[in-house]
Amino acid sequence: MRFVLRFFGFLFSIGAIFFLIGAVGLAYGYWYFSKDLPDHAQLADYEPPVMTRVHAADGSLIAEYARERRLYVPIQATPKLVINAFLSAEDKNFYKHMGIDPEGIVRAVVANVRSAGRREQGASTITQQVAKNFLLTNERTYERKIREALLALRIETTFPKDKILELYLNEIYLGLGNYGVAAAALNYFGKSVHELTIAEAAYLAALPKAPNNYHPFRQRQAALERRNWVIDRMVDNGYVKAEAGAAAKKEPLNVNPRVISPNSIASGYFAEGVRRDIAERYGEQTLYEGGLLIRSTIDPKMQAMARKALVDGLVRFDEARGWRGAQNKIDLTGREWGLALSELPVLGDVQPWRLAVVLEVSGGRARVGLQPKKEASGQVSRDRETGLVAADGVKWTRRSVDKALSVGDVVYVEPMDGGRTGQYRLRQIPEISGAIVAMDPFTGRVHAMVGGFSFDQSEFNRASQAMRQPGSSFKPIVYATALDNGYTPSTQVLDAPFVLDMGPGQPAWAPSNYDGKSAGLRTLRYGIEHSKNLMTVRLSNEVGMPLISEYARRFGVYDDMLPLLSMSLGAGETTVMRMTAAYSMFANGGRRIRPTLIDQIQDRNGRTIYRHDTRKCTGCDADKWDGGAPPKLADNSEQVLDPLTAYQMTSILEGVVQRGTAQTVKAVGKPLAGKTGTTNDAKDVWFVGFSPDLAVGVFLGYDQPKSLGNAATAGQYAAPVFRDFMQMALKDKPATPFRVPPGIKLIRVNASTGTRAGQGEGGNVILEAFKPGTTPPESYSPPAETFDGPQAEYPSGASRQVGAGTGGLY
Repeated sequence: MRFVLRFFGFLFSIGAIFFLIGAVGLAYGYWYFSKDLPDHAQLADYEPPVMTRVHAADGSLIAEYARERRLYVPIQATPKLVINAFLSAEDKNFYKHMGIDPEGIVRAVVANVRSAGRREQGASTITQQVAKNFLLTNERTYERKIREALLALRIETTFPKDKILELYLNEIYLGLGNYGVAAAALNYFGKSVHELTIAEAAYLAALPKAPNNYHPFRQRQAALERRNWVIDRMVDNGYVKAEAGAAAKKEPLNVNPRVISPNSIASGYFAEGVRRDIAERYGEQTLYEGGLLIRSTIDPKMQAMARKALVDGLVRFDEARGWRGAQNKIDLTGREWGLALSELPVLGDVQPWRLAVVLEVSGGRARVGLQPKKEASGQVSRDRETGLVAADGVKWTRRSVDKALSVGDVVYVEPMDGGRTGQYRLRQIPEISGAIVAMDPFTGRVHAMVGGFSFDQSEFNRASQAMRQPGSSFKPIVYATALDNGYTPSTQVLDAPFVLDMGPGQPAWAPSNYDGKSAGLRTLRYGIEHSKNLMTVRLSNEVGMPLISEYARRFGVYDDMLPLLSMSLGAGETTVMRMTAAYSMFANGGRRIRPTLIDQIQDRNGRTIYRHDTRKCTGCDADKWDGGAPPKLADNSEQVLDPLTAYQMTSILEGVVQRGTAQTVKAVGKPLAGKTGTTNDAKDVWFVGFSPDLAVGVFLGYDQPKSLGNAATAGQYAAPVFRDFMQMALKDKPATPFRVPPGIKLIRVNASTGTRAGQGEGGNVILEAFKPGTTPPESYSPPAETFDGPQAEYPSGASRQVGAGTGGLY
């Protein structure tokens, strides 16, 4: 008996010793593996990288910016179907275990033993995957697995199950650049998570294991098998009825990756402008990871109109100078033309133009093969399209088809209109470039902006980045300065040669009118309507260039304009955006506006962090409204010009369209005002104008400035672009006249002399706008002499102006 007791005592002692050793070992192991564990509490404040999205004014999505394409969805907003699919695929005991799943571990060990090491099966729970994805590395070692398990236990004691699942569903990588279930649902199926079917939710749940192994196109069969396995698990777990599961397994994958590109509405320049703005305001990290929601000002329909008008104008100019030859040439000997053509770069934002290769030329026609489209998988489509280019399609080249094209030529073509299916017109990328901006003159909201022929060809934005001479389109700033300081539209200024002494040893500066003639005393209105350089220089000399420089700063045309007489003719450099904003101030009654591409910015939590409209609405509380008159927004913008002066300039600029250098714009048939601008040697041509509710600026010129031609004028090339755009933009708008502010007196005057028109006088009579107390004289005496040549000097002489240069001509 004593022996038995001693034996059991010995065993107990041995057991106690082993227990102590084991306990110490476990304690040491726990200490060793947990000593450098990251702080799991940081998950409470974790904000995953979320993509920034840019929406158009109508709500449509035009661009996304992200390093990880992710949309964060709270667990409360995640459908049960999606949750159940992921639980069935990844961790069916998630709501039962404490961070590690003993049942899963045993199952994995048995599976690994049976596979004899050929393929290891993990036993990670969703909590362990959260620990690994957020706080650890992806190395495949037992040490990392132990640390992962310890961290999972800590996470479970700190956070509720739903929070852990929320982190998991929004963090996981699901292939094709998508992170989280919301982004994957949208980009795989074009749906929100609430719209997913059983089959679609199961496919997404099949992806965390190894997205590349279940690629929807390259590994389609494996993807279907894995998806169906998830559906079976959902049925086994009671989440889906057997009949619904069987039906879901019969469905095809139906994956159609969504491609968001500004090219869809030709808004590459606009989207890039927004991207630059956000990056400057908040930094690159916030742009690509901050999950900002940006409501831009772009009107997709107006953007398409602007691009068409500008491209038509560029092509019109370019084609008038003839055919320069094919874009490229490929040898089709022994090669399939579709694959050969698909290897060449193509501009993605020039639709409906298509890249094509000439396959055959005979009988006065050329058969062309169109570049194959790419499928959703990224592979070149096997479909092949061909078309014909006949004599009508190359008429503009002034060559026959066989002279213009040869086999192997790579060219751009455009479908012929008029129902001629399968026939195409030959096109070429213009060498000239340009820009167009359309904005709301009262708010500065940019509805459309095109900074060149193609953003894919050149990202340089000629609307906001190109500094070019505005030429005579600057003259309205000069005349507005005069009208705001005592002059009237009927004030007469001498249109005669003007010679400026430049000092000893320097040639005199002697500007001239475009037509080389002088007309004597003429009204300010005449000077603008007919773009008279001599009148402008003389008026600037009388008003004073320092004052004109100040008004140019107020209008935002220049920040600090040199007070030189040549600057009055547009010899400085500015942008289309600035000029369009300046003219907007004529249309809106002289109030300063700030051009903007962005209406509002919200952070990832929906909090508004920027709003362009800073006006405060007093009495806008709906709960306190008594049913009376609606509240009004107080306009707190700076008044840069007298409202009466602004209307006088508007009326004069209307005359430019009706009787002056921009009569081609009359074809629109709506009240419009504006001014042409052509610089020295016709290196830049402009037209900036407006309707009562829309301001538009147009510029055309070569990127490396050179003459557009000896006879080139803005009325010939820039004004038609404005005309074409306004015809489309104002098509369904009523012919609203410009608003006449209180205080303006409209008086019938002789357009030539500016004097009050006599009773019964017809012919050259117009309604002129005058401020109170500035009505014109009753009679008029013609000047004793007129000036007819550049040889005469300014009769009263001219003060010396050091450093004056050349300026705009027309």
